[in-house]
Amino acid sequence: MAVTDFQYQAVDDPKEPQPRSVRDRLVPPMGGSVLWGWVGPLLIAVFGGVLRFVNLGHPKAVVFDETYYAKDSFSLITWGVEKVAIKDADKALLAGNTDIWQKCTQDALDKCASYVVHPPLGKWMIGFGEWLFGMNPYGWRVAAAIVGTLSILVIARLARRMTRSTLLGCFAGLLLALDGLHFVLSRTALLDIFLMFWVLAGFTCLVVDRDKMRGRLVDWYETSPMTPEGPWLGWRPWRIAAGVCLGAACAVKWSGIFFLIAFGIMSLIWDMGARRAVGLRKPYAGAFSKDAPTWLGAVALVPAVTYVATWAGWFASADGYGRNWAQATSSGPLYFVIDSAKSWFAYQVQVLGFHTGLESTHPYQSEPWQWPLLLRPVAFYYEGKQTGCGVKDCSEAVLGVGTPVIWFGALAALVALIAWYVASRDWRAGAVLLAYAVGWLPWFYYAIADNRTMFLFYAIPMIPFMVLAITLCAGLLIGPAAPPGSPLPMRRTVGAAAVGAFALLALVNFWWLHPILTADLIPYAEWKARMLFDKRWI
Repeated sequence: MAVTDFQYQAVDDPKEPQPRSVRDRLVPPMGGSVLWGWVGPLLIAVFGGVLRFVNLGHPKAVVFDETYYAKDSFSLITWGVEKVAIKDADKALLAGNTDIWQKCTQDALDKCASYVVHPPLGKWMIGFGEWLFGMNPYGWRVAAAIVGTLSILVIARLARRMTRSTLLGCFAGLLLALDGLHFVLSRTALLDIFLMFWVLAGFTCLVVDRDKMRGRLVDWYETSPMTPEGPWLGWRPWRIAAGVCLGAACAVKWSGIFFLIAFGIMSLIWDMGARRAVGLRKPYAGAFSKDAPTWLGAVALVPAVTYVATWAGWFASADGYGRNWAQATSSGPLYFVIDSAKSWFAYQVQVLGFHTGLESTHPYQSEPWQWPLLLRPVAFYYEGKQTGCGVKDCSEAVLGVGTPVIWFGALAALVALIAWYVASRDWRAGAVLLAYAVGWLPWFYYAIADNRTMFLFYAIPMIPFMVLAITLCAGLLIGPAAPPGSPLPMRRTVGAAAVGAFALLALVNFWWLHPILTADLIPYAEWKARMLFDKRWI
């Protein structure tokens, strides 16, 4: 489980002095054993999962926007489309009554159709939990807890692959497990945790594809005569899988499109860099002629098909919003397809207009520049009580806020990564910085141009890349591995101590916040003591 030598930075410049063989330069060997490469991340994921599943059904309430997504999800698994619920449906649900839908006659189905402004995949995923465990708080939150736990495993394996270190992979998984915002969204039936998961999964697939592609390129280099452009590297199943994941991200929330575009371009640039690194005379022409055709299918066609497929319930139902079923079925299968597609596109345009015009105010809204500083978290749930905690005034709260040690540490790490990338052109630093920027910067446009209503939890797709930034900097602090049999350098001792101290601080910080992340009943004074920025957090 030792940290692998960080000198292998894959700068993709054949003119620079390179370590060892072409294979080691393009595909550095993985550190540690295969067994611990799975056991370590799995143990961290189990730890994070236990945190997320314990008392998942508490509070027994409809928390924040669960009022939309819990009901839409149940409607999807029941009828295939979202329907309008009756007044006071939340109270009915908490009382165990699931017959909460407005009754419509066959001649007025459109009056039952709910106008929804997010694609259906995230709600299908929430609905899967409701189908398994019932229409109750545990049922509508369990899918988020599963996905949140899986994301811990994914980032641990991803960080291991990027750093060639099982220890650093487990460190990344631990930080994600201890982040407060990730934790709260893993226990709440909102869409953003699913968006984060599919973005992270897509990025991970592209990193695996990068290794596999470079391995194939080295195989060709070692066994075949050199050509100016190099070989075709096959269908690239991991890149196709990335297209499915990023299409799924778009099918949860439209903001996934920013990651799809950025990651797609990044993947093609990686192809160019690999061909250049192996010494081809025409690496860019080779990337465009050999890689681009299958690349285009993976990052354009596959995501588009994935996105449309998630609307299958709408296409198959007569009473979806804007469906025009009677008109579509009036004459022949070809007309059905054409009219259905026309109605669907009109619906998408209408949703786009909603998002660009969303300017209503909310007491917990925030601006993108405030997110990294945690200046305005979201109160998902709060209830004051007079008894039950040993004093007169008690509080139960779920505050959607990140763990400050991790978020402020990430700010320092991101600044360090900028300097590292400028100095070394290390692909890992560049990829993490790009992903963070794509999750953050587009929201400035909406803040300035559209004055759009936004919240801190929109930043959750950035959190895995904040964790990766800290992890990469942790690897730099620890430094390269010592040769076998040699004494441990002082730098590694000090670096490992600093990284361990940071992990301990994150754990303590999370423990301190835990009561206000899980609606524990505590004295009001203890709740108030946990408000880091008093006026902004309350």
